[in-house]
Amino acid sequence: MRSTLPLVLVPALTTLVSFGAPIDIGDRRELLVDDYLIESTKDGLSLRLHHPVEKEISIDHNAPWEGTGCGYHSIFQDGDKYRMYYKAWHLDVQEGKLRPADSHFTCYAESTDGIHWVKPKLGLVEYPKGSGNKENNIVIGLFREPWMKDAKPDAVHPAIFKDANPDCPTDARYKAILRSRGEKGLLALKSPDGLRWSLLSEKPVITDGAFDSQNLAFWDPVRKEYRAYWRYFSEGNRAIRTATSRDMITWTNQKDLTYPGSTAEQLYTNQIQPYYRAPHLFVGFPTRYVERGWNKSMEVLPELEHRKLRSSISDRYGMAITEGLFMSSRDGVSFQRWPEAFLRPGVERPGTWHYGHQYIGWQIVETASPFQGAPNEMSLYATEGYWTGKSDQLRRYTMRLDGFVSANAPLSGGSFVTRPITFQGKELHLNFSSSAAGGIRVEIQDETGTAIPGYAKDDCDEVFGDTIDRPVYWGDQGCDVSTLSGKTVRLQFSLRDADLFAFQFQ
Repeated sequence: MRSTLPLVLVPALTTLVSFGAPIDIGDRRELLVDDYLIESTKDGLSLRLHHPVEKEISIDHNAPWEGTGCGYHSIFQDGDKYRMYYKAWHLDVQEGKLRPADSHFTCYAESTDGIHWVKPKLGLVEYPKGSGNKENNIVIGLFREPWMKDAKPDAVHPAIFKDANPDCPTDARYKAILRSRGEKGLLALKSPDGLRWSLLSEKPVITDGAFDSQNLAFWDPVRKEYRAYWRYFSEGNRAIRTATSRDMITWTNQKDLTYPGSTAEQLYTNQIQPYYRAPHLFVGFPTRYVERGWNKSMEVLPELEHRKLRSSISDRYGMAITEGLFMSSRDGVSFQRWPEAFLRPGVERPGTWHYGHQYIGWQIVETASPFQGAPNEMSLYATEGYWTGKSDQLRRYTMRLDGFVSANAPLSGGSFVTRPITFQGKELHLNFSSSAAGGIRVEIQDETGTAIPGYAKDDCDEVFGDTIDRPVYWGDQGCDVSTLSGKTVRLQFSLRDADLFAFQFQ
């Protein structure tokens, strides 16, 4: 099932007129996650949201120091290793109350393939307190340690990343944002190895917000700055705020995220990151929080008895439902957010359709396909099994590279024309999928919309198949477009029973 985003565009024109300077896309990979480059469409062309494919449980948070409230995962590839950090927390639900638990940690797991994960015995943090036993995967604990000084980092609200800033000191190669349990705000931490931590600042570096979420920061390699995103409230809604920094300590340019054309919704997390294959684009996977109220449908959802027990503490614990959304941005502030779910709660079964379900982990990683000869795919991870039993789980999902959104047309056809652009490169490559009967043709036009001789639609060899990287050919010209490099052109993509996910001049 795929969602279709209506395009609000200039109607198809016989002669297109250029307004303003062309968009210089250079040799960037451009994804069809928004209509920024699209000036007009024709016939059955639409943008379609695609959805992750459910795979195996990656990790069960079943250690004595973990439990049913584990979440807020940070996942990234680090050389030949994949790293995972998460909150360890147990939700012990009693009639009318949550009983305090002694699981209150940031834990660590690792993998060689992003699919199979292990919890190493790190020997860093004692558990239980006073036992002398450090045979666990805890990296930050609730207990006071010398490096914490007077700060009080909240280990169950972590976001951890490897700093890609080329000027980053070696003792701060890994960084973390944690909520403060003392003075209100967010604390910034550093580490040389991702395991042993110290403070970047003893005081919170960001102080205006709600922060009861996964608040995060990262190095933006395109704009050469750090950017943070955190939780706040706006007119009663859970919302997101952002700021930038040169040093992870002083934050400026605070702005509230906007979503032109979208209605206000409760967004519990943000999960924003530069998309690693096209880092000029930000992608985000916020959690949508919905309180549906008690009715017949709510009463037939999984685990009714425990749902009612949770509602004895707070009705929202029993009746709220969460799911993953998708959004994208070109400036980090204004986001195009799809109203339809990106990751639905899915088929009803124990551990699903509740508050805490489908929180998508922060960051995408690339993993091998299970099919021999197939290209790599993207892996995303999301929580399930929150609240009940002795543990919750993290499930892996997969998507094709660049495969969030496609320009799609039926077999009867559809097309779109880009705004005027300039590019650098010798060939045009597509990430696309078609049926055996379908395909894509590309026409290169001048800025007025007239086909350039040798690059008309009828000159183009129809591209068909299913691949993340295929050059386009035009008769006698072959795939060579070098004579047009640096000139103002438009691209007309004509599709038949096909999906175009991305294009790039190389």
